[in-house]
Amino acid sequence: MDRRLFMKCVGCTAAAVATHSELWPELLGGVQNVCAFTLSDNLSSVEARHYKKLDDGGIECRLCPRHCRITDLERGFCGVRENRGDTYYTLVYGRPCSLNIDPIEKKPLFHFHPGSEAFSLATAGCNVNCKFCQNWEISQSRPEQIDSMDLPPKEIVRICKERIVPTIAYTYSEPVIFYEYMYDIAERAHEQDIKSVMITGGYIDKEPLAELCPQMDAIKVDLKSFRENYYKDVVNGELKPVLDTLVQIKNAGVWLEIVYLVVPTLNDTDDEFIDLARWIRRNLGPDTPIHFSRFHQQYLLRDLPVTPLATLERAHAACLAEGLNFVYIGNIPGHAAESTYCPGCAEVLIRRRGYRIMANEIRSGKCRYCRREIPGVF
Repeated sequence: MDRRLFMKCVGCTAAAVATHSELWPELLGGVQNVCAFTLSDNLSSVEARHYKKLDDGGIECRLCPRHCRITDLERGFCGVRENRGDTYYTLVYGRPCSLNIDPIEKKPLFHFHPGSEAFSLATAGCNVNCKFCQNWEISQSRPEQIDSMDLPPKEIVRICKERIVPTIAYTYSEPVIFYEYMYDIAERAHEQDIKSVMITGGYIDKEPLAELCPQMDAIKVDLKSFRENYYKDVVNGELKPVLDTLVQIKNAGVWLEIVYLVVPTLNDTDDEFIDLARWIRRNLGPDTPIHFSRFHQQYLLRDLPVTPLATLERAHAACLAEGLNFVYIGNIPGHAAESTYCPGCAEVLIRRRGYRIMANEIRSGKCRYCRREIPGVF
């Protein structure tokens, strides 16, 4: 079924279940002037960044590798940017549809202030269409199909200050498509000593990423596969721009972690795990954490089993054998590979169970036992 036709079918359901609007009073409870935060029926009209006007009319979006060419009153693939008289507008600026306070481990970021919390937010929309998306109700919706709140950047920062939340996470859908909103929040947040982390698929052009990196304290990239055909068939995207993004983030000095969702029969061979590990070691370095996560049936992939534990352990073993130092298994609470081990003395440094930190033996960024420096932001 075509993506747009599918969205016509599910639009009403998405409006009912995707927004978490019933949680907003509880989340914002205790914050002054909560009554000022209201559900919004209006789309934003903030001029987008990173586009160019075409000589023959229309505009070309330069935010992500799609480079959508958009005529008057049309939108790009993401559905949240519109050409109005050859001026390009973001329709979701200041209009989050999902808000929550999460453990930073849920992102997952394991080497960035372990045990801390992140104020997490998203708007509608995405610039890919992963068949396994767990948040498809918002990522594959247009902004008018779901409830959103009128919440400008300064209010996000103020809430974090009042709730003493040290980090803002741009997550759930794809932050690239609410780029301007994310950028302005992060810029204001840094003025108040609040950090920002981006949870992304990494499908973004080089220029906007270069502009964004100084505003980000950490970035987690979902690397969907190490095969181009998987990106084409399952993600509706491309692999190479994501690999370029990973290298650019690393070179910019922003803390980087990778998640790889292991989908049975589609991206779970030993050859792919080995190729992936070798590429990471060669291009990003052996200290880049990678998380292998268990697949559960979601969205359009409902005919495959959950990922066998043995498959995740094969991926884990392959990466360790290729010299990666921080390899994790996700969505298996209590597994030994949830924890962080010192590459020097092999002692457990951060013991985890699910999203909980049971023990932390890192002291001033070093192993408590052998004093080896542990990469990350601690």
